[in-house]
Amino acid sequence: MAAWLPKLVNGDSGSHISYTEKKKDIVEGVRVAMAYEAVRVRTPLVLRILPVASVLVFIAAWQVTVTTGIVPSTMLAAPSTVLRLFIEKLTQADPDGAVLSTHAWTSIKEAGIGYLLALVIGLPLGLLMGWFTTIRGLFRPVFELIRPIPPVAWIPLCIFWFGIGLPGKVFIIWIGSMVPCVINAWVGVKMTNPTLIQMARTYGATDIQIFTKLCIPSALPMVFGALQIALAYAWTNLVAAELLASDTGLGFLITMGRRLGLPEMVVLGMLTVGLLGAVIGVVIDIVEKRLLAGIRR
Repeated sequence: MAAWLPKLVNGDSGSHISYTEKKKDIVEGVRVAMAYEAVRVRTPLVLRILPVASVLVFIAAWQVTVTTGIVPSTMLAAPSTVLRLFIEKLTQADPDGAVLSTHAWTSIKEAGIGYLLALVIGLPLGLLMGWFTTIRGLFRPVFELIRPIPPVAWIPLCIFWFGIGLPGKVFIIWIGSMVPCVINAWVGVKMTNPTLIQMARTYGATDIQIFTKLCIPSALPMVFGALQIALAYAWTNLVAAELLASDTGLGFLITMGRRLGLPEMVVLGMLTVGLLGAVIGVVIDIVEKRLLAGIRR
């Protein structure tokens, strides 16, 4: 593909290769490279159908299991029952006091604020701790002390401090989602190629220049990994917080389903959380592929 490269390297004043031949070789090499980049591996039709088929088979098996009485409907709602409740909850507030969109928006707002705060605070802190010894010495002891504490353990204090409103849930989501952000960013900086760091120092680069021009770009794959992990932590902690103290939200919907003995309401809340999390995860994955395409190549 790049057979023209040696000709360019050896194309000094003593070479017998003419300028026209060099230009022809370069054009041919570029064409081959562009053709190579244009190649896309085509996924077989069976592999494209398989994910959809697996979901359909799972739903069918779930429906049969409930309708035949293998699992009582009082313990697990059938998909048809969940779908019927979904349609009803789009417009009806009973029996939990709010329509599904209200629950979903409350959870999205709480999870979104806590998640963004975790990214804004956790990622820079992790990057700085990974490179600057002073920052690491200041913040690592406190971080190592807080990191093992489960986020749900903060719920009683949050009720004392903030009540059952938005600030308390945001705090729980933030403190739980920040941990993977700090750790991934920290590890990403530590994984920077030491040879490149030494070369940069040889050419007179300062610590700030090495950090901004070398360490941060090198840590980006780990940073985007943190976005996905922190998203899962955000939803998990949100539902846990709403299960214990809330008056709206998807976690509250699940709690009311348990209290009212309606398994279909519990399943509806769980599926809504899963779908919202999956959509946000796909968006993050698309952004990651676009921004890190150059690094991965």
